[in-house]
Amino acid sequence: MRIPESELIINSDGSVFHLHIRPEQLAQNVILVGDPGRVAMIRGLYSEVECEGASREFVWATGLYNGKRITALSTGIGCDNIDIVMTELDALANIDFETREVKPEHTTLNILRLGTCGAIQPEIPLGAFILSHISIGCDGLLNWYDNRDSIALLDFEEAFKEHVHWDRHLPDPYFVRASDYMIEKFKDCTVKGMTVAASGFYGPQGRVVRQGLAMPDMLEDFESFEFGGFKITNFEMESSALAGMSAKLGHNAVTLCCAIAHRYHKGANTDYKPRVFEMVKLALDKMAE
Repeated sequence: MRIPESELIINSDGSVFHLHIRPEQLAQNVILVGDPGRVAMIRGLYSEVECEGASREFVWATGLYNGKRITALSTGIGCDNIDIVMTELDALANIDFETREVKPEHTTLNILRLGTCGAIQPEIPLGAFILSHISIGCDGLLNWYDNRDSIALLDFEEAFKEHVHWDRHLPDPYFVRASDYMIEKFKDCTVKGMTVAASGFYGPQGRVVRQGLAMPDMLEDFESFEFGGFKITNFEMESSALAGMSAKLGHNAVTLCCAIAHRYHKGANTDYKPRVFEMVKLALDKMAE
């Protein structure tokens, strides 16, 4: 079936609408970052830069690291941007831009998102690398797509909503497991995580500045939730959309975050860039294996 121009916009240079990447410029191994500045950090570690570009918050570079072709791409902040990024990455890999039809053979991308986060559990130290084995989507994005229950952990969802007294005005949360392939790559050098992907930085992560919260006890309730051998480990803002859309589209994806704030101990590390650089180096080494 041909995909209409209005549904998938292709630029005049043959690149996909938002990302401005052409199919041949995308590597099968992709590292996503929120901050465009981190693309420069990754690019600086390539032995060879093949191609690069930028459009809005989407900055990218494809190159070689230890002989492996890798694309680094910034997404900006939030699950809404992940909807754009994942749809367009999948299109680059699995849609013929000439015929506008799905290719007969599926290409699986290996996608690692690197970010920063706030730890919740008291035993997790600042600077820890937390791998999101499971992500909790408080953003509602996956609920817009069909068959979302096919990749959701429904027993986790029900237990969570009951435990935290989920407010009826909020979108239904969804729980999604990351790719086993990607978990295996990083499990021995990271903290096993169950991550809340929030739809904002302040209220949706339980921060109170000048407005109260719909669920005033959410931090304590999130910290005390335990199910299926998992506790909630951290807050960030993109992991659920990445895990959910990747699972539905047939890609391997996981989120890895460096804890730069501690919500339980009320502390933060503003000099976190050296530790993030260590995470980037670890990520490249593992992706190039």
